[in-house]
Amino acid sequence: MDRLKQQIRFIIEVDKLKSIIRQNYLADGSRKEDDADHSWHLALMCAILAEYANEKIDLLKTMTMLLIHDLVEIDAGDTYAYDTTGADLSKRERELAAAERIFNLLPEDQAIWLRSLWDEFEENRTAEAKFASALDRLQPFLLNSASDGKSWKEHGVTASQVLKRNKETPEGSKTLWEYQYELLKQEIKKGNLIDE
Repeated sequence: MDRLKQQIRFIIEVDKLKSIIRQNYLADGSRKEDDADHSWHLALMCAILAEYANEKIDLLKTMTMLLIHDLVEIDAGDTYAYDTTGADLSKRERELAAAERIFNLLPEDQAIWLRSLWDEFEENRTAEAKFASALDRLQPFLLNSASDGKSWKEHGVTASQVLKRNKETPEGSKTLWEYQYELLKQEIKKGNLIDE
């Protein structure tokens, strides 16, 4: 029963992810998404789009990685991708401390497993991490595109910022990057992204 109690405690704790509000809007622009929305959407995207990974991936491993990659934001908070002041040096320290606390709520074997997946995502070296990272960059882009650039416009995001943010996307999926790049050009033409 102690093991089960630890697992339930973790499950209740990570419910807090639903309260971490991101800067991106849902596709219909009706509200900003939360971290749980984001993680669920990424896991589903992985199931649907895995065939476009540059290398064969372990689907369950990659989906699990996507489901847990933002759990640290329960303690560390969400930093907007284009926020130059929020992405300071303390962000990494805050996230590491959060990973230590949150994953260690679980029994040791599961804590080690999920923490290793989180570390793998952060290091972005394996085929799974690279594909997960590509999806993590693509998803907010797709939501911005669908909502006529609502978040981009609010924050004055430029095309060059989007290109810089997505520079590693081709490492996970050249096909998804090619698709995204064509969409990016359309978003500039529509005026949803500032073309410098």
